[in-house]
Amino acid sequence: MNLAAEHEPFANKPLEGRGEVVFLILAALFTGSLVVTNLIANKFIHVEWLGREFILSAGVLPYPITFLITDLLSEIYGRRRASLVVFGGFLASILVLITLYLGDQFPAIADSTVDDGIYSLVFGNTWRIIGASMTAYLVAQFVDIRIFHFWKRLTKGKHLWLRNNASTLLSQLLDSALVVFVLFAGQWPASQMGWVILDLWMFKASVALLDTPLFYLGATYLPRWMRGGKA
Repeated sequence: MNLAAEHEPFANKPLEGRGEVVFLILAALFTGSLVVTNLIANKFIHVEWLGREFILSAGVLPYPITFLITDLLSEIYGRRRASLVVFGGFLASILVLITLYLGDQFPAIADSTVDDGIYSLVFGNTWRIIGASMTAYLVAQFVDIRIFHFWKRLTKGKHLWLRNNASTLLSQLLDSALVVFVLFAGQWPASQMGWVILDLWMFKASVALLDTPLFYLGATYLPRWMRGGKA
């Protein structure tokens, strides 16, 4: 039997019924997590996680969800549809960027809860954040999908934990390195960027390892439910 047919049960089927509903929900959760990540990235926070304190952008909190979802999409719907969702998330982020820019072109009224100063303070460098994030995002997500399918072919569809974690851990490291480099190259010394990259990656990697049971549950039970009939 073809590997895609056996281990990607909805890769070559039209989206209909429960299969369509699950795909749309996963795509919506992916896009929402990505957009929120970019909007709150300017706030830096202390996070205590697994006995260690991290200094992180608040945008890191929802971001690991995107890698879990791309792995689920890859597992159930195949590489092509997972890549389409990644590209759709990129377009949504561009729309957010354009909308924020347009909002800054019109002066706030006197009674506006958010005045021009607050708006510029919060969103003034969002274009730079989104630019760095999108560079890292596109590279890391497509690398994640490729590595996921590489391990899937190599193990003949076995060892879910291996392809889930091997793809996510490497792509998260690449994502962390790229976003810090694009944002701070020439402003921070290499040693400082290195420590920030390590902090980002360790937090993301620990979350990725802990979400493995969620990946197993989704990859095992979602296809069974989807085969059960029309939504």
